[in-house]
Amino acid sequence: MAPKRVDRDARREDILDAAVRVFARRGYAATRIEDVAAEAGIAKGSVYLYFEGREALLAAGFERIARRSAQVLADARRSDRPANDALAELVEGAVAMLAAEPDLTAVMLDLWSAGGAARRAEDADPPPPAFDIAAVYREYRALVAELLRRGGSEGDLRPGLGEPEAAVVVAAIEGCLLQWLVDPSVDLARLADPITATCLDGLRARPQG
Repeated sequence: MAPKRVDRDARREDILDAAVRVFARRGYAATRIEDVAAEAGIAKGSVYLYFEGREALLAAGFERIARRSAQVLADARRSDRPANDALAELVEGAVAMLAAEPDLTAVMLDLWSAGGAARRAEDADPPPPAFDIAAVYREYRALVAELLRRGGSEGDLRPGLGEPEAAVVVAAIEGCLLQWLVDPSVDLARLADPITATCLDGLRARPQG
């Protein structure tokens, strides 16, 4: 029975991958289950054997990136290296995770934009609550702030750093991410070190005297 289970899991992942590609190419709001089925090379009814509909596909895609994000955060929290190094590992892990999922990242940005438009227009339908991006930002800001405070106590960074500076570090990642999505000439995977170096250079402890 194990091979059948593997085959079913593999087919589910194939359908999910197809859905993410279509969501990224057409936009979530414009995508139909027929489009996903065509992308996956299967009948429309076969999609429903694995997913209840579009929202279930979207939720499954974001569950995948949420698991990877949680692992990036957990690895940084467990690090026993100096705070500067742990922060560099966190930035590197976050950038690598996003670079490995370009379509899901594009969908996330699409829904974030749609959510902003819906908040501005009372008659617009809000996107489905499949991924709480605000909660993800809070988690990253909190951990970066913790590492910045630890870096201050270790003497490598200025004392008194915290949430405001953490928001700037997260914004640097987000800004590079946005440029990568709209301009293919930007290589996100190579920007982890410049992001870390540029941010930390302005936060380092200044020599006395």
